[in-house]
Formats: sequence, C-alpha cells, structure tokens
Amino acid sequence: MRVLILSVTAGYGHHATAKAIGDMLKSKGAEVHTLDVYAYISNLIKTTIDKGYLFSSKHMQTLYRLVYQLAENNGASYFSSGPGIINIINALGASKFAKVLQGYTPDVILCTHVFAAQMVDELKKRKKLSDIKTIGIVTDYTLHPYWEDVPRVQYIVTASELLTFRCVRRGIPEERLLPFGIPVHPKFNQPLAREQAAAQLGIDPSMRTLLLMGGSMGYADHLKMVECLTQIGFPLQLLVVCGNNHKMQTRIEQFVASYQGNCIVRPYGFVHNVEVMMSASDCIVSKPGGLTVSEALAKNLPMLLVDPIPGHEERNVEFLVNNGMAALVTKHFPIDEAVYELFANPTRLQTVRQTMKAVAHPDATERLADFVLQWK
Repeated sequence: MRVLILSVTAGYGHHATAKAIGDMLKSKGAEVHTLDVYAYISNLIKTTIDKGYLFSSKHMQTLYRLVYQLAENNGASYFSSGPGIINIINALGASKFAKVLQGYTPDVILCTHVFAAQMVDELKKRKKLSDIKTIGIVTDYTLHPYWEDVPRVQYIVTASELLTFRCVRRGIPEERLLPFGIPVHPKFNQPLAREQAAAQLGIDPSMRTLLLMGGSMGYADHLKMVECLTQIGFPLQLLVVCGNNHKMQTRIEQFVASYQGNCIVRPYGFVHNVEVMMSASDCIVSKPGGLTVSEALAKNLPMLLVDPIPGHEERNVEFLVNNGMAALVTKHFPIDEAVYELFANPTRLQTVRQTMKAVAHPDATERLADFVLQWK
C-alpha cells in the first residue's frame, strides 16, 4: 500500500506525528512519503506560516487567543465577508499541488494539520483525488478550528473518545471519528523499569525526580523554575531539557556551578531519549503541547503544566485538568507549591496515574497503522 502523509510546518508536533505514523507504516510494509504541503506551493508561504505562528503565539498572545476563539466558536462563518486566507491559498495552489500528487499515486492520504486537510478537501471538491482514501489527524486534546469544514476527508483521528461529544456538537458525524489517540513514537509504548532508566541516565533511582521540558520553541523559563524548586525544602533530582535553547542551557549550567544545596540539577540540550527520562521520573513539568502530553500519558507520568500557548494548548490544559490528569502552574499556584502538593498527597498521585492509564492510548500509532492497512 502507498501512503502519503501531508503536514504543515507550524511547531514541531505535526511533523513528529507524521514521522511516528510513517515509521510504523513502513515497519508494516507500506510505502510511505511525507510532504510539507506549502513547501511545494511556495517557500514564502511555508516560511510565513511557520514564522507567523511562532511570532504571534509568543509575542501577540492576546490577539492570537482572540482569533483562535473567534474561529473556534464560529468556524468558517467567522469570515462571512469572504473565504479565509488559507482557503484562498489552497484554492490558488490546488492545481499546482495536484500535479505534485500525480508523482506519488497514493492509496491513502493522511493529514497531520488542518491546513493540509483543507487542501485535500479542496482537491476532492475539484475531483482531482478521485477515490483516494483520506484521514485527518488532530494533534491536540481538542478539535482545532476548521476540522468541521473538511467534509470530504473521510475520517478524523482524535486524541480521545472523551472528545466525541465536542466533535459531534461541532458538526462532525460520529461515524467519521476515530478516537485512537495521538500517534507517538512506539518507543513510548515500551515498558522500561525506573531502575533501568535511571541506570541509563546515571542518576539516583531512589530520589524524587522531575523532568522539566520547554516545548519545541524553547519558551519555558527553566532557570526561574529551577531556582524555585531548589528552595523547596527537600531533595529533588531535576532533569532539565533545554532543547535548542542554548542560552537557557548555559544559564542552567552556570547556576549548577555555583549551587550548593541538596538538590541535583542536570541540564541537557536537545535529547533523543525522552522516553528514558520519562521512565526515570515521578513527574513532568512542561508546556502542554499535544505530542508531549500524549508521550507523558503513554508513560503514565503525572503532569504539571506551564505557560500554555493561547488556543490549542489552553484547550489541552482544560481537557487534562478537568479530567484529573494534571495541574496548571500559575502565578497564584507556583511550581514549588504544585510540586509540594503532588508529593505530599500519595493518594492523589496514585489517582492521577490511574486516571491517565484509563484515558491514555499508548497504542495509538499501531491502531491507526493497522486501520490504514486494512482499510478496503
């Protein structure tokens, strides 16, 4: 079977999801190709969408939140005076992208971003995809705006069956929904004992351990959190992943060089063994990106959420907090208080893990791959 995965550069999660499902399909014998839709239409559009998303979500949060809410509440009708900019781009680029697709002749197309799904819907409307099967994948614990406006995409994968009510209310028939969960790399579904994980990392398995991550865009102020946590009053082991934020990593290393308390702080740059770090930890402190959340759920790792991006990440927070799987760190509920409360209440910690286990879909990637390969 030939599978084409379409993504859009806007954050890291969409491409990571594409890679996870692509690798799984390849391991099961499928021929898989992954394309960034707008890279084949216009590099200017691709760069504008990526940089515009990063800039607006970081520096224009109030406006970004307002636009997201308007789109979420009103769908395509928000643009009552005419089609939205993405629809215009897709309409103008559809013929060009249709020629690109001719070189792949896929049996199935998967879309890990709603903009890619809109392009597919436009091509189906023009009857340029004939009988090619199509599936959209929502990469957050909500329904992003405009997924209800792609009726020609046959199925939509959601993060949880708990979102079905919302999706149906937004106009998507339940028979189109596949609540498989967000696809993550299969390594997050592999059991790894805490002692083994700690041994791989060279850390103390008996010490309370927190994993601090800041998302793909390096927003989190790790230094401020580390300074706060090292004054909590009991020993902690802090695994601080700074990703590509080299400046932050340097600041953490400088802090470690002068720190003389009873906590252990280990700064890291970009890592490829997050699943090992999760297995060695008691809790993760992170931005609530859909992919990171799904990885933590697969690893049954309680979450303390910080600094959500307006819109989709705020919806992730609502889902996780309202369903008893996480707590949100705020100005009035700081990180040290959140950590203290979590560890001071073993019953709550156990309940959180049980709830996460009930809601998680660690097998999401394989379920989706099997569905695609068996789809007649």
